[in-house]
Amino acid sequence: MPVARDLPIIDFAPFCQGEPAGQQQVAQAIYQACHQVGFFYVVNHGIAAEAIAQAFQQSQAFFALPTAAKQQSAWANEFSNQGYIGVERERLDETQPGDLKEALNLSRDVAAPPPPTATQSALLDDWPAGLPAFRTTLSRFFQDCTATANHLFRAFAIALNLPEDAIARQHQNQEFTLRLLHYPPLTTPPQPGQLRAGAHSDYGSLTLLFQDQVGGLEVQTAAGEWLSAPAIDAAILVNTGDLTQRWSNDIFRSTQHRVVIPEGDAALRDRYSIAFFCQPDATAEIRCLPSCQSPDNPPRYAPITSGDYLLSRLRATY
Repeated sequence: MPVARDLPIIDFAPFCQGEPAGQQQVAQAIYQACHQVGFFYVVNHGIAAEAIAQAFQQSQAFFALPTAAKQQSAWANEFSNQGYIGVERERLDETQPGDLKEALNLSRDVAAPPPPTATQSALLDDWPAGLPAFRTTLSRFFQDCTATANHLFRAFAIALNLPEDAIARQHQNQEFTLRLLHYPPLTTPPQPGQLRAGAHSDYGSLTLLFQDQVGGLEVQTAAGEWLSAPAIDAAILVNTGDLTQRWSNDIFRSTQHRVVIPEGDAALRDRYSIAFFCQPDATAEIRCLPSCQSPDNPPRYAPITSGDYLLSRLRATY
């Protein structure tokens, strides 16, 4: 099993068991991880290995479709932030060439199971033809990720000395994004400075990341060192985003990370990952939490709504 130096592995089972002592222990471990690194692995998280494998199977099937078929669900604008994004369309590092990846963004509404009266022709407007299990599989997976995120919101709140529902109630509308990602094999040399995913921090509150074994993800430490963050069996990689950093007055970090160009034969392999981005409700005001400020440590960020912050970041990315 690969080991990511300085990226802790946290067993979430004691938190889910509901015992206060176990929950405090897990919350303290999460506090240390989010404060020092902003990334950690979580095991015993409640999402079945089979559900993760099935989500990856559907992702691979989607990206194997012809480009014209994928473009039928093309990403249109930052307001919906849904749909297919082609290779080099996105620049997560605004100073560098477009990323060598393609993606599909799915919202709660898109991932919801179709109504019983929906016709096949209606479903094909939003879902790829020839993949009959796509919608059902990813709808279930979206729900699984939502349940795990809600548990983590509770743990974050306990870690920050807040009421247990303080963070979860800012996510009542489930304005989350399930993002399928494919990094194609490199058949030509990249442009100077071009990566599979440029260095960036995530925009929202937290991210759940599922990876295959190809590797390439790196996380930047506070000292500026880049650490490898490989896939670990049965673990989800969790990181905090910009809005959690603002909420917590920099107590929890929003850490830069990237996917580098692999070396040797690995450059000729496809890489797949799945990210579940959690964004607070669009109207939620992101201002310094009471437990994260004091006369000696006043708020460092002006209040902003979650929706306004997300739009500002998306406009800079595309």
